[in-house]
Amino acid sequence: MRVLIDGLDLSGKTTLTAALAAELEARGRTVTVHRGFLAERHPARRLLKKLPLVRQPDSTLVTTAYLTAGYVLDSLLVRTRAPEPGGTVLVQDGYVDRTVAFGMAGGPYLAAVLALRWPRVFAPFDVAVYLHAPAEARRVRLGVRETPDAVDIRGVEDAEFAATFTAMLTRGMGRRHRKLLVFDTSAHSPHEMATAIADALLGTQATAAPAPVAALGELERAA
Repeated sequence: MRVLIDGLDLSGKTTLTAALAAELEARGRTVTVHRGFLAERHPARRLLKKLPLVRQPDSTLVTTAYLTAGYVLDSLLVRTRAPEPGGTVLVQDGYVDRTVAFGMAGGPYLAAVLALRWPRVFAPFDVAVYLHAPAEARRVRLGVRETPDAVDIRGVEDAEFAATFTAMLTRGMGRRHRKLLVFDTSAHSPHEMATAIADALLGTQATAAPAPVAALGELERAA
């Protein structure tokens, strides 16, 4: 099983990833936390690492390279490999979804537009979790980050950029996943969200699911 956690920088992805891994392990699952391409031996990995990923929202070249030589190829490789052992859960911190969202918010660039048109070209997840938070909450988190980069700052200061990014996730890339959850991380604790995600993934009913999960049905039908 695969879970994707994605969203604008400073929305709390890393914190929730750790909380979800702990929750799933407490339920007896073997968990692997992962970032980057899913394929173990991606032939373009080293070449793509030479591109300045922090400039991706402002570069059609970087966006196109990651979407084509990176994630399209990654999807093909993943679809042909053996599945994970039973009971194993892969928790992915960011994937192609954010690359497309940045390409639309910073561009829009042609590669991102095409990816948004055909999102099912890319590897799907059993549960995708998209995070967001008000600019004020992300500004506070920015203030305590030791080395914020240009993308961190732009996501806080450019409201239109942040809104477009989130819309491209929830209304676009989310269509290919089996189940989609959306959370405002300023309104719910990591434990609350991790519990709701684990319930959704493992097919159990949450006893007190946060409000965004209760509204999930509307998002799934709209997709």
